[in-house]
Amino acid sequence: MTAGEDARLVWSAIAEPADEEAGWLVGRLGHEAALAWVREAARDPVGATVALAAEPARVDRVLASLGRWTPRLDAARPDELRERAARVGARIIVPGEPGWPRELDDLGEGAPHALWVRGDVDLAARWPRSVAVVGSRAATAYGEHVAAEIAAVAADAGLAVVSGGAYGIDAAAHRGALTAGGVTVAVLAGGVDRLYPAGNAALLARVIATGAVVSEQPLGFAPQRQRFLSRNRLIASAGATVVVEAAHRSGALSTARHAGALHRTVAAVPGPLTSAASVGCHRLVRDHEAELLAAPADVLELALPVGEAPDPDGPPGDGEGFRSRAERQAFGAIPRRGAPLGVIAIAAGLTEKEAQEALGALAGRGLARAVSGVWTRADAAQGA
Repeated sequence: MTAGEDARLVWSAIAEPADEEAGWLVGRLGHEAALAWVREAARDPVGATVALAAEPARVDRVLASLGRWTPRLDAARPDELRERAARVGARIIVPGEPGWPRELDDLGEGAPHALWVRGDVDLAARWPRSVAVVGSRAATAYGEHVAAEIAAVAADAGLAVVSGGAYGIDAAAHRGALTAGGVTVAVLAGGVDRLYPAGNAALLARVIATGAVVSEQPLGFAPQRQRFLSRNRLIASAGATVVVEAAHRSGALSTARHAGALHRTVAAVPGPLTSAASVGCHRLVRDHEAELLAAPADVLELALPVGEAPDPDGPPGDGEGFRSRAERQAFGAIPRRGAPLGVIAIAAGLTEKEAQEALGALAGRGLARAVSGVWTRADAAQGA
């Protein structure tokens, strides 16, 4: 434990996530000196202003922020914060220490001061190979199914699935990754001692068992509206972001835009033109803010490093490639554990008739097969 780590813990407790003035002050002085400046400024605002006189307009805003930070100082005791974390088995990670995901540093002045983590997974190793799967809480059955399939495909390929632990698409993504035996990370808007929403507490406990639940705020902090929006920037720092369903106004759209600002790849899942749940996805594609995700397997092209992603023009071992777009979509929608025709059709964005014809053609060339109504890829069937 160092004074620098102590200062980071205090800042995580006194400043709200993505506080621009806190980020500027810490970026200029460092965490320890910035904290000392806050304490001095509370006693002598004039002297503190002189110390940062080079940028008077910004200093005025920082001085105005003291009213947000100083009332929390007395309760922000590092030893007590650590003790709270220890009670629930949480650990603390700060930049420069093992386990810190360096991708979060891309957030610049908006980077978190520290991370509070429940779960043993190595975030530093997992974050570079991750995909965020996000979307509406009021998800449709179609959206939840597709989110689970995307997450399962990603997890099968060794990617960590990052989401927000909420109802709807988030929960489906976490479940999909867990079902595939993969790693998933839930980024919460409040302290990790409170698994929120309560209805997902059992699911989040499973996430902790094999992955991690993460927050940039100490234990005891409640999930508030503005904290949901600010935590989206952490989710967006994953290797790629897929928006499955999003209404006209949706927090998932803010995640997509954060990801775009971080120069991460963003993709959106199409839905029926009549579905309000897909309006945001369609707008992202229309406005060239996201690529169109045509099948769950396309997520591998987005998130895997160059050279590891499968050939988009043909299945493994098929030198001739697919013979139609429907074949490619149907093949990409077959999960490794297999699925019935109707499930594959929905995931592929095909009618059941189109999916049946495509799968039949793939089966005729030895690329897929059906056993008791469950379709699998030939390579998965052979390995079973």
